[in-house]
Amino acid sequence: MLQKEQKREILEKRQRHTLDTGSPEAQIALFSARITDIMHHLQRENKNDVSSLRGLQQLVSKRKRQMKYLAKKNPERYKSLIQELGIRG
Repeated sequence: MLQKEQKREILEKRQRHTLDTGSPEAQIALFSARITDIMHHLQRENKNDVSSLRGLQQLVSKRKRQMKYLAKKNPERYKSLIQELGIRG
């Protein structure tokens, strides 16, 4: 689970303005951090944790939908975001 400080750091990098938490870039960045956290949890300690695996699948799906939306609305921001996060190459 991400701590408040980690979330704040992620949002500060991707925000459009000071109170922005809902832009696609901010949401995708938060989803990516949570996905990485859950993947480490499943790889290291709990390989048979089915509920975490389901949560991981849901987060990946949410991130995919947000990325699809961003690619459709603004391809330039989409390309810069995937390069910054290293999601696809």
